[in-house]
Amino acid sequence: MFITPAFASTAPAEPNAFMSFLPMIVIFVIFWFLMIRPQQKKAKEHQAMLGALQKGDEVTTTGGLVGRIAKLNEQFVTLEVSDGVEIVIQRAAIGQRLEKGTLKSNK
Repeated sequence: MFITPAFASTAPAEPNAFMSFLPMIVIFVIFWFLMIRPQQKKAKEHQAMLGALQKGDEVTTTGGLVGRIAKLNEQFVTLEVSDGVEIVIQRAAIGQRLEKGTLKSNK
């Protein structure tokens, strides 16, 4: 006859708990190396640049102002943005240090 005997099927084996979390772990590691690690490296370089600032350095602020450092202390920097015009900004607001003579070449 055409009827096949019915066999009791065994329950499928449960996957290892570690193997079920493996894709999430791999995605986190990839995310770490592509997003978080470069950001931490850039922040460390920025902190080193802020620590190395000296009077007379030409800098650009994060807001786009360009000036020469007239005074500086641990938290604040006084920038000379024009002859006789000085502003006080937070040290963390400095975006980058410019090459010496950049301000003279733009006048």
